[in-house]
Amino acid sequence: MGFFDGLWRGRAAEFDSGSASSNSIELTKRHDRVSLTKQGAATGHLRINLTWRMRTSDFGGSQRESLLRHPFKALKPPEVLGHSQSMVNVDLDLGALYELTDGTKGVVQPLGGFLGDVNAPPYVKLSGDDRFGSASGETIYVNLDHRENIKRLLVFVYIYDQTPAFDRTHAIVTLYPSNGPRIEIGLDERHPQARSCAVVMIENVKGEIWVRREVKFVYGFQAELDRLFGWGLQWGRGYKTKAEK
Repeated sequence: MGFFDGLWRGRAAEFDSGSASSNSIELTKRHDRVSLTKQGAATGHLRINLTWRMRTSDFGGSQRESLLRHPFKALKPPEVLGHSQSMVNVDLDLGALYELTDGTKGVVQPLGGFLGDVNAPPYVKLSGDDRFGSASGETIYVNLDHRENIKRLLVFVYIYDQTPAFDRTHAIVTLYPSNGPRIEIGLDERHPQARSCAVVMIENVKGEIWVRREVKFVYGFQAELDRLFGWGLQWGRGYKTKAEK
């Protein structure tokens, strides 16, 4: 894979996003898994998308209570709220730990420029690094035509900067299989000091591809997720380059 692969957002168009229908499956604590194989979606490119927005409670969330106490405030023109420093600092990143059937292990993430490859090992590729939660978000592509080479894949979200912000954002990770409904996992739990979250595990179990909700928040970074799920990689301090930002 060339150095500039994945740094140019336009390259995302080369992937087939599939033909997922408009309905969706929400993975919850009670219903936490789904088989892509059983719904005929264990082939083609699986698209995994992260989007987020700031919680409205951060921007005048107490306004309703205030109006009950002072009803005439409703007649006043609304205040225009600019982007606060806390909003600008929010930078959620999407990544994935992978383990192949031959024992190869690694990570795909913006930090360090580990963008992966969709047509060669690890058959996982990250496209884009969205710092402000735009509609397009960040996307990982998994080539399930090589599913026999993939043992497990842990999709995670982490906060790059020094400001824990999962309690101030509403994040959703959505999986778009090549067939059938999309699969949604919401990160709605309040964990003010958490810096990382293991969102979903994609696992090859005796040839069947399963998607299982995890949603486990941790207070550290990738190394802590690694220990939690027994990946066994060596981790060091990483930084984004200007191109990755």
